Amino acid sequence: MHILIIEDDEDFRQELADLLRGSLYRVTALAQFGNIAARLPSIHPDLILLDLNLPGQSGFEVCTEIRRVSDVPIIFVTGRSDSADEVTALLKGGDDYVTKPFPPAVLLAHITAVLKRAGRGAEEPVLEHRGVELDLAKGQVRFQGASAELTKNELKILSCLFRHRGSIVSRSDLMEYLWDNSVFLDDNALSIHVTRIRGKLAGLGMSDFIRTKRGMGYFI
Repeated sequence: MHILIIEDDEDFRQELADLLRGSLYRVTALAQFGNIAARLPSIHPDLILLDLNLPGQSGFEVCTEIRRVSDVPIIFVTGRSDSADEVTALLKGGDDYVTKPFPPAVLLAHITAVLKRAGRGAEEPVLEHRGVELDLAKGQVRFQGASAELTKNELKILSCLFRHRGSIVSRSDLMEYLWDNSVFLDDNALSIHVTRIRGKLAGLGMSDFIRTKRGMGYFI
C-alpha cells in the first residue's frame, strides 16, 4: 500500500514517513504543495494523510480539489480538535479525522480501517529478489514454489534487507531499524536470527541469499 503525506511541518512529516515505512507501507511525502490534484495520477497513492494548515491553501481546499479527480481515501491528520473542523473535513470528502498528538498505533489502526472500508487493504506487497519472494501479509518467504514461515523478527530483518537490496546494510543500521520498529535485539540475538533465516532459505534451496561483507554488514 502506497501512502501520500501532505504535511508542511518537516519534522512531523519525517516522523510520519518513518512510522509508515517501518510498518511496511510505501511512502511519498510532499514538500511542495502546489497543484496536488494534478500530480495524483503520477503518484497513484492508495491513501492520503492530509494536514489542515498548509501554506497557501487549507486542507479543506486541497481535499475538495482531490475529490474532483479521485476517490482515494483521505485521512485528515491535524492538531485542530474543534468538532466543527471534523464535521467540515468529512463533508468535504474526508474519510477519517485524527487529532494530534496520538499514539502511533492509533494512526496505524485508522489507516488499516480506512483501507479496509475502501477495499484497498486486501492486497499486501510481495517483495522479490533473485527469485526469492517475501510475502509481507502472510509472513512467508518463497522460492521455486516452496515456502517457509517467518517469525515477526525474521520478517522485519528480511524486509529491511529486501528494501535495501543491492546495498550493504551494516549491523548497526539494521539494529537501529529494528529498534525503530519495536524489535529489541542485541548483537548476539541479531546473529542468531540471521542464521535462522539462512537456514530456512537453505531449506528452500537458496543457500547464498544473505551474504556477509566482513566488517561491513549484510546484503542480498
